[in-house]
Amino acid sequence: MGKKIKKIFGFIFVLLVIAAIVLLSNSLVITKENEFTLVKKFGKIERVIDSAGLSFKTPFLESVDKLPKDIQFYDMPESDVITVDKKTMVADSYVLWRIQDPILFAQTVNSSIPVAEGRINTNVYNAMKNVISSNTQNEVISGRDGELNAAFMEEIGDSLESYGIHLITVENKHLDLPSDNKNAVFERMISERAQMAATYTAEGESEAQIIRNNTDKEFEISISNAQTEAARTIAEGEAEYMRILSNAYSDETKSDFYTFVRALEAARASLNGSNKTLILSEESPLAEIFYKIK
Repeated sequence: MGKKIKKIFGFIFVLLVIAAIVLLSNSLVITKENEFTLVKKFGKIERVIDSAGLSFKTPFLESVDKLPKDIQFYDMPESDVITVDKKTMVADSYVLWRIQDPILFAQTVNSSIPVAEGRINTNVYNAMKNVISSNTQNEVISGRDGELNAAFMEEIGDSLESYGIHLITVENKHLDLPSDNKNAVFERMISERAQMAATYTAEGESEAQIIRNNTDKEFEISISNAQTEAARTIAEGEAEYMRILSNAYSDETKSDFYTFVRALEAARASLNGSNKTLILSEESPLAEIFYKIK
């Protein structure tokens, strides 16, 4: 009889241990560093656990959902977009995003990553279509270094925040012409650039010729003015020289001296070559000057 009672108590103890383990396992909540834990009661979100570690919930009454906290990568399907000049472009892009509001995310997309990616795809594609359709093909090609991505982000704005989603960036892996007409378009673009270069060259040469003509004209005017000024200065100098000479000869006290000096200059000018002998007759005006010297 005692052994039977012991077996019953042992069985009850085992059941209690199992019940405790089950109860504990349904009470513990483990939250990792890279995830949100949503605690629900009868399908309604009671609280959000966003810190890593252990926490507790009411067993059997509360359930949990897990959502990723880290950055998500969404590779958008390749699609065609039309520019304002009715040219087709092929866009292949990807999106980086993360969950910003886990409660709003759970309520709007039912905590589903595929559903969220569907919303992202719709918003991003519409933004890309609107931006590219307002630009020419040449502007789209030249804006692939970052200008278009910034325009995409501005066009999207905060439209995804209503789903609890924060859009980090939209990047283009490939935004180019369809392969069947790429060469033709590139050749046309090269031809257009060559025509523009020729036009700029012609305008530059015309402007350069105008500048050269103006410079030559200014140079000739400057030379002419300088020559006129030089002639005026020479004329003034000669007039001053004649005035001084006239005054000198009109003064009897200085007349003999200047006459003597001019006679010497005339005599020096006549001594050419190796023969330095000067022969003058008495009637020579030059000789008269020397005869007058006492």
